[in-house]
Amino acid sequence: MQVPIHIMSGWCVASFFVLTPRERFFCMAAASLEDLDGLGAVMGTDSDAYQDYHHLLCHNLTFILVVAVCLTIFSRHRIKALLLYIALGHLHLLLDYFGSGPGWGIAYWYPFSRHPYRTNLAWNFFSWQNMTTAGLLLAWTIAIAIRQKRTPVELITPDLDRRLTGSVK
Repeated sequence: MQVPIHIMSGWCVASFFVLTPRERFFCMAAASLEDLDGLGAVMGTDSDAYQDYHHLLCHNLTFILVVAVCLTIFSRHRIKALLLYIALGHLHLLLDYFGSGPGWGIAYWYPFSRHPYRTNLAWNFFSWQNMTTAGLLLAWTIAIAIRQKRTPVELITPDLDRRLTGSVK
């Protein structure tokens, strides 16, 4: 799935919980950092770097746990945050398992095993399922902005956040 979908999934799930703005930002990171192993795409998606390492280096339990622990160190609600960051890392894997296209696998146990788990139920990267997911998450993000008076940019640009939501904090 596309990175913005992962970012929105982290934001939307985080909005179910009482968290600080930093922790909500960390939720977006926990839900999207797995795609760091896709940086080989800058050399082209047909490059060996992209084909060999995307869905390998960061799409696994070890990476999820390292990210979750690192983010938890800087979180106020440590136990809740740790569990949430781990869950969001797994949500990323689940979304990619089905939404990255046929043939892409998840090497969940890497670096201990390179065996990729695949499904015959995967849909194409640019499919109606991925576009529907993106649309639903965007609508959910807008609903959060209207109802909770905050947006995904609340930590980075609080002034823009206030202008987007029409709130005075």
